[in-house]
Amino acid sequence: MKYYKELLRQRCFTRADVIALTGSEGAANSLLHDYQKKGYIEQVKRNLYVAVSMETEQSAASRYYIGSHITEGSYLSHHSAFEYFGCANQVFYEVYVSGGKRFAPFEYDDVMFRYVAPRISPGMVERPDGVRVTDIERTVLDSIGDFEKIAGLEELLHCLELVPYLDEIRLLAYLDEYRKQVLYQKTGYILEHLKKDLRLSEGFFEACESKVSKSVRYLYQGVEHEPNTYNKRWRLYVPQNLMKLISREGVTHGSL
Repeated sequence: MKYYKELLRQRCFTRADVIALTGSEGAANSLLHDYQKKGYIEQVKRNLYVAVSMETEQSAASRYYIGSHITEGSYLSHHSAFEYFGCANQVFYEVYVSGGKRFAPFEYDDVMFRYVAPRISPGMVERPDGVRVTDIERTVLDSIGDFEKIAGLEELLHCLELVPYLDEIRLLAYLDEYRKQVLYQKTGYILEHLKKDLRLSEGFFEACESKVSKSVRYLYQGVEHEPNTYNKRWRLYVPQNLMKLISREGVTHGSL
């Protein structure tokens, strides 16, 4: 138990951390083996461990803390960031991680941890609890850009319903980093229907519109095979029924 309190304080640690704590590789290897056998720590994946609380007999690190410490520079993104901020309609049994070193998907404590390559660098914050996560503006844009692969459109709309405010200066800065016309189109179209509650000015949408050229896109792949309508401002083909779902009145937990 000599080093247990320090490992409990760290919550999540690597073999290198244990070597630094014990002073030698041999002592570290012995401690890792002994503490795992006694249930003081658990192995999350190769070279990543968590301390176990003696009171709860559960990991001392939350799924969000683990996700943001898988590798140096890792941080929560996409739906997991929405969950962390309390802006998710449902909690997934998956944690999405960006930044740092790419890793293969792995499961720990019935939760699958998946790597998502980041498209831009700015927008990561470290919270007082030690969790590293994309800020809400970056989370919104990442999720709009990737909703076909992560969470889906309906869950995205539910998450946006729970977002209290967006900083349009940050949104535009991140959009400029993305350098993708289609993201301006999708962002403008989706957020325009939520602008009052998200406190976004018409100037924000005019800035997005100024980045839209003559290219016509689809809101998502496959919509061309559904009853759809063309939105002239954003040069997007969208499903006809989405107009009701996307409005503040329509995006409710019972309407999707």
